[in-house]
Amino acid sequence: MQQDEELPDILAEFEQERMVEAILFASAEPVTLNELRIRIPYDFDARAAIERLAGRYADRGVRVVKVGDAWAFRTAPDLGHLMKREKMVTRRLSRAALETLAIIAYHQPATRADIEEIRGVSVSRGTLDQLIEIGWVGIGRRKKTPGRPATFLVTRRFLDHFGLESVSDLPGLKELREAGLLDGQAEEGFLSGLESNSNDDGDARDESS
Repeated sequence: MQQDEELPDILAEFEQERMVEAILFASAEPVTLNELRIRIPYDFDARAAIERLAGRYADRGVRVVKVGDAWAFRTAPDLGHLMKREKMVTRRLSRAALETLAIIAYHQPATRADIEEIRGVSVSRGTLDQLIEIGWVGIGRRKKTPGRPATFLVTRRFLDHFGLESVSDLPGLKELREAGLLDGQAEEGFLSGLESNSNDDGDARDESS
């Protein structure tokens, strides 16, 4: 008798997983738990359903992974090389844009003045516009300082592109040095910020676009 009572619950859980699976598969962008709750037509534990689904895909060629505060299907890391293909790069970020992006990622929420202080040169509007246009940087809350300047943060799309769950997963100063990505000419302000972030991950914030 008890088995008969448990069967509908098992079927309900399986059906919920199927619906979550369909939504994630069809979505071009990562899906949040709240979005799942809105789309699925009856009450259910969204977090439990997606965690069960992630467990089923744990050893598959694609996995259910967390991106910021959302979830998505992604190729298993060890199979990523199979997806690569040679293609012409039609647009590249300038050095100024790359430096600005790195400063925002490690120092967010950062104002234009913060970026200029660290880089030591002014930041053109075009540089920030380019980063916003490609969806890697978004505008955050205004800072509670004179003039109420806008702040900038990296977006969920940035995290998704670089395979990060949150900005706290960005490499620290030690990792960047070991990878040969820093040299003695790096900006002192930027380095001090990396030291601070590597010792205090609590300062990192996620921002969804």
